[in-house]
Amino acid sequence: MQSALQDMAKPALPASVKVAIGLLLFSVAWLLQIDSSSLTAPKDNLEQLTWVHSLEWGYYKHPPLPTWLLSLPVNLLGLSARTSYLAGALSTGAGMFLFWHMLRSLRGSRYAMLALLAALCITYYNERLHFYNHEVVLMPFFVASALLAWRAVCSGQLRWWAALGCCLGLGALAKYQMILAAMAVFVFWIASGAWRQKAHVMGLALAAGLALAIISPHLYWLVLNDFGPLRYASEYSLGANLGPAARLLNILHWLADQMLNRALLAWLLLGLLIVVHRRSTQPQHGGADPEPCGGGDASRTLLLSFGLVPMAVTCAIGLFAGSSLQLHWGTPFLLLCIPAAMELAGGKQRFSRISPQTAIKCFVILQLALLLIGQMTSARGELRLNRKHWRNFDSQALSHALAEPARAALGGDIRVIAGPTAEAKALALKLPERPLVLIDGRLDISPWVSQRMVQACGILHLTLSATRPADHMPVGEAFPHLYWRVTAPTERASACARERA
Repeated sequence: MQSALQDMAKPALPASVKVAIGLLLFSVAWLLQIDSSSLTAPKDNLEQLTWVHSLEWGYYKHPPLPTWLLSLPVNLLGLSARTSYLAGALSTGAGMFLFWHMLRSLRGSRYAMLALLAALCITYYNERLHFYNHEVVLMPFFVASALLAWRAVCSGQLRWWAALGCCLGLGALAKYQMILAAMAVFVFWIASGAWRQKAHVMGLALAAGLALAIISPHLYWLVLNDFGPLRYASEYSLGANLGPAARLLNILHWLADQMLNRALLAWLLLGLLIVVHRRSTQPQHGGADPEPCGGGDASRTLLLSFGLVPMAVTCAIGLFAGSSLQLHWGTPFLLLCIPAAMELAGGKQRFSRISPQTAIKCFVILQLALLLIGQMTSARGELRLNRKHWRNFDSQALSHALAEPARAALGGDIRVIAGPTAEAKALALKLPERPLVLIDGRLDISPWVSQRMVQACGILHLTLSATRPADHMPVGEAFPHLYWRVTAPTERASACARERA
């Protein structure tokens, strides 16, 4: 009896601590499965592990913030695929925690927990938890912009508008797609009636000014570098200039992938819980926390703005600009479609009454099924489906095939590998000398490699080609269409050692 009273007297863990622990356990489970089932890191991770050798104000494809952030764990833990996995999981976890915190402020604990569990069922955030790219880094900034917009409109205080401006500016340094969050803020500002108050007009202007100030050094870099990332985007997806029929098919394919592929299990979880709740004979109490701003209309407007505007604008880009919509573009904001759908399906009155215990049980069952399927279909699993998937690229076997022949041809260690980033960096991470990657053989987009280093150390060239290029040798039967050659150094080995030092 005394021990029971002592247990009751113990303070319960705060909800934020419980959510943080839950996210940690979720991340550990998925990272262990992913690490054990993947032969090499995702191409986006390898790209960032290449760029991190030189911290710039921009890179030939994207703005710089993800690379800057990755430099912190790289300096602490070393340059490795697992370091990038940890960085990706931390970014996703931060976004999910902010997501839960925002919804708890708006709709209460149960609603927030259910939305969080549903969001974690989206495949962007479980089986791709190890991805570290610009979309993943953008996600916490996207969610934070929604939370800060709410705080700014509710409080009328300029400090929250200033914080929102900083968030938008930093997000733009992660990816230009942050403009979608800015558009959602503007729609919320209009729809909530904030434009009628002078304080909010000044606040929006302050936020815009701070965002522009934060991104201005990168804008200057763009001018100096011939707008490289913008040209890259226009030459590929944004400048695809699809025809009318192709535009419609592309939009439908993108929407179907987001809603009926990536988010399918999230809708399944929500639907299952609604059915279970209807059949339950025991009444459930909402347990909702009070809303900080009183009325629910403004909060509903916020959730719909951030849940629907990014999706709608992305489709409009495909429709009116003829851009080829990339499937991964939904990563930063697809989780915000969950509360938008919940609002349209009944909002707090329906979902805050569902039992958290039931939701957690259904969630765990779905996640265990996903983990099992992922393991069985991986390179080391029983079924091993889709063997041509990049995760099954055997970079260790590539290093065994190339290391000694390349060293013999170079007359020393491999210090520079020229070629496509993914294959070159995958090989570099398996070699003890950890060579630098000269992207596509171009010094202008590889500032971490100097002309002096190329002359002193020589180059191992990797080439992907349907036919064997002149002066190249095939890597081997396990790597069809991959060929190699070397450019021998023009100086003594001691000169290369000085360059690396």
